[in-house]
Amino acid sequence: MTKQVYVITGGSGGMGKATAELVGNKGIILLADVSEERLVQTKEELASKGITDVHYQTVDITSIENVAALAKKASELGTLKGLVHTAGLSPTMADSRRITEVNLVGTGIVLEAFLPLATNGTAVVCISSMSGYMAPRQGPYTEVLKQPLAENVIETMEEFAQGNSGAAYSLSKLGVQLIVEDQAFTWGEKGARINSLSPGTINTPMGRQEAAQQKEMKMMLDITPLRREGEAAEIATAVEFLLSDAASYITGIDLRVDGGTVANLSKVKAAQEK
Repeated sequence: MTKQVYVITGGSGGMGKATAELVGNKGIILLADVSEERLVQTKEELASKGITDVHYQTVDITSIENVAALAKKASELGTLKGLVHTAGLSPTMADSRRITEVNLVGTGIVLEAFLPLATNGTAVVCISSMSGYMAPRQGPYTEVLKQPLAENVIETMEEFAQGNSGAAYSLSKLGVQLIVEDQAFTWGEKGARINSLSPGTINTPMGRQEAAQQKEMKMMLDITPLRREGEAAEIATAVEFLLSDAASYITGIDLRVDGGTVANLSKVKAAQEK
């Protein structure tokens, strides 16, 4: 019997590592990230927690060749049970073009490469963000976002983001949600499921970097009904559920794990407009 493989992009990040801890006893883990040093460190951390069947590969998710090599390695290890796509850039980490390239185009590249590996029972979770709810779902960019591998998509999205990294981030994360909806049928034809998950303000290295440099993050925390940041483990438990057979009839959705921030946002805006 072939072993089940869980591929985690951004595998050395807070959410990726926390997810690996939860699914590590269910099959083989294949971590992907841009830094080999961080991947080695993550493998060692997981080993110290008893998770030993861990492989890794350095990958730039904007490289078709890199991602193809990752998919090939996954296929050699066993049957694809789970693909968790956490790799991405936040607004303070890059300019608007690079954010679109990594978050939107990179998602398209990863999904295209792994679709041939999908089989009955495969589940995909793409990490979006509550920021994806800050851009209207229906806009002149909607159809563009659904086609992340279309020609000139970065240039086209720049017309909407206008060089603003925050706008590019929100649009790219809305794109992740729309891509998942759009591809649910395609994956479903193979017996596979695909969902996105939108974290709120999360206590991870990336989250702390954003909080330190963006006053908007504190404002978001102030209106969060649960009055606190989320933890990487709380994202991981939701990811684990979406990957599991317990979620066998859930596909094509976005699950918000944001402490209620988005739910409260419209009420706050209405109060401010009075």
